[in-house]
This record gives sequence, C-alpha cells and structure tokens, in this order.
Amino acid sequence: MLDHALDHIMPLVASMGAAVSIVDFDRDGWPDIYVCDSGEGSRNALYRNLGDGRFKDVAAEMGVAEVNQPGTGVCMGAVWGDYDNDGYEDLLIYKWGRPELFHNDHGHGFTRVTEQAGLPAWLNANTAIWLDYDGDGVLDLFIGGYYPENVDLWHLSNTRMMPESFEYAKNGGRKYLFHNLGNGKFEDVTEKMGINSRRWALAAAAADLRGTGRPDLFIANDYGVSELYFNDGDRFREVGQQTGVGFAPKSGMNVAFGDIFNRAKYAIYVTNISEDGVLIQGNNLWVPKEGTAGDGLRYENLARELGVELGGWSFGAQFGDLNNDGTLDLYLTNGYVSLDRKRNYWYDFSEVASGNTSIIADARNWPAIENRSLSGYQPKRVWLNDGAGKFIEVAQAVGANDIHDGRSVALADLWNRGVLDVVVANQRGPLLVYKNTVTPQNQWIEFELEGTRSNRSAIGAQVTLFWNGQRQLQEVSGGSGFCAQNQRRLHFGLGKNPQMEKVVIRWPSGREQTLEKPAAGEIHKIKEPA
Repeated sequence: MLDHALDHIMPLVASMGAAVSIVDFDRDGWPDIYVCDSGEGSRNALYRNLGDGRFKDVAAEMGVAEVNQPGTGVCMGAVWGDYDNDGYEDLLIYKWGRPELFHNDHGHGFTRVTEQAGLPAWLNANTAIWLDYDGDGVLDLFIGGYYPENVDLWHLSNTRMMPESFEYAKNGGRKYLFHNLGNGKFEDVTEKMGINSRRWALAAAAADLRGTGRPDLFIANDYGVSELYFNDGDRFREVGQQTGVGFAPKSGMNVAFGDIFNRAKYAIYVTNISEDGVLIQGNNLWVPKEGTAGDGLRYENLARELGVELGGWSFGAQFGDLNNDGTLDLYLTNGYVSLDRKRNYWYDFSEVASGNTSIIADARNWPAIENRSLSGYQPKRVWLNDGAGKFIEVAQAVGANDIHDGRSVALADLWNRGVLDVVVANQRGPLLVYKNTVTPQNQWIEFELEGTRSNRSAIGAQVTLFWNGQRQLQEVSGGSGFCAQNQRRLHFGLGKNPQMEKVVIRWPSGREQTLEKPAAGEIHKIKEPA
C-alpha cells in the first residue's frame, strides 16, 4: 500500500508492477522465467524449466525472492545480462525504490552486490536495459526513471508528484547510464554522454539502427513524445524530432524493434492509448522511409496502414515469428483498470487531463476512482504478418482470449521445439503461459550466441539470415517491450521447404562471421571466434 494520501486513486497509481523476463540462469539449455510482483512484502518468482513441461519456483532458494521488503520499494521489472563475463546471466531488478543487482554464482544461487556496484540508493524506475554502448566488451546499464527520484511513494512530503502535463511533462524521473568499469563497479556517465531527459520513461530498448556498430537508444515516454538517441561513440545525441518519432505527444508505454518487411531494417513499435468514443491516440509503427539511412534516417508511422494502430489501452508488445512462416508477427497485451464493469472513470480522467499544470500535477485534485473501471476487460491482440504489407488480427482465433489487465509480454521457445511461446504478466491477475502450436510444415532455425571479445551475453550482436532469396535481421537484446525481456536466443521462422543460403553475424566487437547453409530445425550454438 502506498501513502494514504493516494488512497482515492490507488488503483490508478499502483497499476504498473507486473513483469516477466526470460533467462537460462543455470545454463542447462532450457529457458527459465523470472516474474516480478509489486506488492509490498510480496515475493518474486524464478521458475526453473525442468525440461519436461514443468516449472519449479526456485526464487527463494536462489536468493532472489525477497526483493519487496518494506522500506526498500517494490519491483517494477528485471533484466538479465552477464556483466562480469563469467558465462552466467546476472540480474538487475529495477524498482520504485532501491534498485538491486544480483550476481549469478554459476547457477547455484545469487549474491546481492547492489552497494558494491555503486547503484543509486533510490529511484522510481519503470525500465532498464543492458547494452554495451562503447563496445569495450563489458555490459553497461541504462535505467529510466518514471516518478522523480526524490519521491517516496510510501511517505509523500506532498501530493505534487504527478505529471505537469498529459502531453509535455518534463518533471519525471531522471535517466541513468552506467558505464561498466570491469571490476564489479559502475560509473554514472549520464550527463557526460548527453542524456539529460526528465520525461516519464516507461520503456527503453537499444539497437544499431544506422549500421554504425554502436547501439542507439529509444525511450518511449508517458505524457509526452518519444526520444531517440543516436550513439555517436563519444556521446548520445537526441534526434527524435529530426527523425520523426518525436513529433507528437502520446502515452508511450512500449518499444520493440522488428524487421517486419525482411529488408534488414528495423521498424519500431510504440504502444499508446485508444478508447472508442473517448480518446484515440493510436499505437505507432515507425518504419524507415525509403532512401533514408545513417544520420539521414527518417521514420513514418504506418500503424494504421498495416493494421496495428488500435490496441486499446496498450502496454507490452513484442515482435516474433509466431507461426514460423518467415515474417515477424506482433503480440500485444492491454487493459488498465478492470473494476466495476458498469461504472466508468473516463469522464473524470479526461477532466483532469484537460486541466492546467497545477491541477494535473497534484494528486489531491484527481477525483476518486470509487471502484470504477478505466479501459478494463479489454481483448488482447495477436497480429499475424501476411508478408504482403498487412497484419491480420487473430487473437480470439488462436486462443489469446483473456481479459486481464495485461502489462508485460515475453517470447521464448520454452520447450525447445522451435516455436515461440508467449508469457504474459498481468496486474492483479495470473501469470499466463501460452503454449504455441505451429503447423510442422513451417520450419525454423535458432541461434544462441556467446561473445569472447564481445560481451559474453552477445547483447548487440546482429544476425542476418539469408534463405529462399530473402533475408531477415535480428539483434540480441538486453531488454525490450514494457518491463520485459525475451529469450536471449534468436528465433527465425522459415516457412515451407526453406533453401538455406547463409547466416552473417556481426558481433559487437565489429568482427563479422559467415556460416554457409546452416541446417534448419536446429539450435545453433555459436561462439565468437577469438
């Protein structure tokens, strides 16, 4: 329970803390699931994949369950990365409160190393990602603040802790870019590297969008515009307005990258809010404009044209080839507050949204929600890419028919079958695991990478697969979506009768490696040449 001064809008404020991330923490070859709970005193879960269709919660015995203790804040999400290159994925938990870093002791347990690492004592973060921004072979860390870091939501000094605007709020939490010093310690280089935003960050992701060999940084912000930072090596440069992604304020909650047209170029999906008859912000699908590249890269929003604009009050979304036909599909979860179905908070919510800064920013001025729903009980979206420039909505047909308040989505081949399964974390609801059934005629291939000169997790490695006269680009990610992280392994659907040509890997170190005619239907474990 947060400060009692927020009791009248508690379902709105305390609605962001369900998260899921995928990791093979013990290196047994089976993807495990880490789930965050945001109730004070509640436990997080680490579900070890037993390899026979069953999972066992081992969070307590591994030492990563008790992270929501009173006085320390509560968990918003978690991301995994091998920050010391010992071969085992370490765990960063970001919170409304004290962030926590746990070192993975070779799969046998976790040791808390928060203070030794030099992380802040308190921040109110809703996103974090691992990346190697400078290419030195060790993972750095980005954490994005939501509420200002001087706000303790359990002990408010005053109630002026809300955004100053629903469109141009710049009174949120600061951002943190931590440089890995290689000795278990991290150095705050945020301002030095040119990141000084105080927008309300809800999701971040990194990928090499320009082919420079360096990861660029995208931040989806609530109550404002998205931000895109080009990584110039010595600094990050904010280019959101210049590239087109930051021209209109919305309620950005998710960011995911996907080569949706098989052109070896990433589209960027950002979710927002849409409610029939009330507010249609629409989700954004930022696609690179033809003929633009490098510093001249420009994006256009094709969400409406491609059919993925309207997703309700949208939260987490991920790209992945769900039917193994060779094109990337899109899974989205949604729903804000599901309470009394017959009573609606939208009118009062819109009244606050249209008020001046002093009204919006003070929680005292927000009308009591009184058990009313706000975009509740919403049907989910599963969009299949038809390969011809359109996405077709099939959620009900494929069995994604829950109406919980969805937050975080992660994709993983949980049973090592060559099929992407879906894991969804819900606010005030169950963890859902959807086991995917794909026609066996559609084939697949997967790549599990390990860096040597590059960071051991291979985060930032780009893999371009060539088959049947086409190509698709994917990149190993250190976290994407809303409070989520997909499996580290890269999954490619191939369709029927694939003729394999080659795979080209560009490691974060800059080294390029080509493998001719990789076999379909296999998990290829590839170590970076020394």
